[in-house]
Amino acid sequence: MKKVILVADDSPTIRKFVSFALTMKGYEIITASDGMEALEKIPNEKLDLIITDLNMPNIDGFELIKTIRENELYKEIPIIILSSLGSSEEIEKGMAYGANSYLVKPFDPKRILYEVAKYLN
Repeated sequence: MKKVILVADDSPTIRKFVSFALTMKGYEIITASDGMEALEKIPNEKLDLIITDLNMPNIDGFELIKTIRENELYKEIPIIILSSLGSSEEIEKGMAYGANSYLVKPFDPKRILYEVAKYLN
């Protein structure tokens, strides 16, 4: 069965780029344009991993991660942050909220595939 990954990013370009790279490796991709849309989709899918941006409208990535980690049903899902925010404070905050990995944009598609494979293979 295909592994299902949710990609939450307000940039259509990033969503397409990440989705393309992961689809080529056989993953099924579901996308969300912000944290609120991501939270609406999570209960309807059997997710294996979440990739999220931090700077998003409505509900940002930090709040999304916090909400997921507080829910017994979803708290074990691996979360990878993919953000243009790359300061050590941001990275520490993201990891403290419960992210498993933190990638800074711009990124190499091989790097994202490597991070995903760490959790799904």
